[in-house]
Amino acid sequence: MATAAQWVSGARPFTLPAAMAPVAAGTGAAAALDGASAPRALLALAVALALQIGVNFANDYSDGIRGTDAHRVGPFRLTGSGAARPRAVLAAALGAFGCAAAAGLALVALCGAWWLLAVGAACIPAAWFYTGGRRPYGYRALGEVFVFVFFGLVAVLGTTFAQAGRLSLPALCASVGVGALACAILVANNLRDLPTDAASGKRTLAVKLGDRATRRLYGALVAAAALVLLPVVPGRPWAALTFLVAPLAVAPLKAVLGGAEGRDLLPVLRRTGGLELAYGVVLGLALSL
Repeated sequence: MATAAQWVSGARPFTLPAAMAPVAAGTGAAAALDGASAPRALLALAVALALQIGVNFANDYSDGIRGTDAHRVGPFRLTGSGAARPRAVLAAALGAFGCAAAAGLALVALCGAWWLLAVGAACIPAAWFYTGGRRPYGYRALGEVFVFVFFGLVAVLGTTFAQAGRLSLPALCASVGVGALACAILVANNLRDLPTDAASGKRTLAVKLGDRATRRLYGALVAAAALVLLPVVPGRPWAALTFLVAPLAVAPLKAVLGGAEGRDLLPVLRRTGGLELAYGVVLGLALSL
């Protein structure tokens, strides 16, 4: 039976910045529209965190029963290690998705935009079919696309709209920047797992692109997060403060572009997550000024 510490590790806490950053950025964009709401922001955060934890447990379950995690270099996996029964991990995933649905329903009830229920309903299948089902899209080099859409565009713009009732150019640019960094986390993860994924038949984007191109893609995503701020600064000069987080990108960029492999890429995941969180928080605060 898995210990409490193993369950926490299985939830992969280092990925949670990918849930918090879009809510911070989206709330800042809502504040710029004079529409920020603390209760709605907290509910949006609850939705994002529950979805992230749910997708982590769902991936643990699906990869584990397929045998993809049999020779894993990365963080601890509950199913693949045999520490927890697959049914228990599946139940944890479904429980997290249920919490996300409940928080999402409360958020929609507060903001009155009932059409957002359709957006929220799409998030759960997107989370499950990343590695679940007969033809998971994460095994067909589409993981980055869905991460960009759901952890960038949908998460930031949804947070902004649920509070302000409208969108803006800063909100759109923030969603692209946050989505790019969320993709960078996945790219670094798949770069680390490239040899084992290729051997197990998991055709991630990294497997299709190859080692060198994947490293370049990581650098391009980090650069894109900075460049997308340029249209925002003329109208919102405080947004330039977000460039102050640039030093946080130096270490992970050096590791990826310098050829780090296997376990040496584990710090890259944590640092890229920290970069995304800092980016989202500073940008959100800057937009609210």
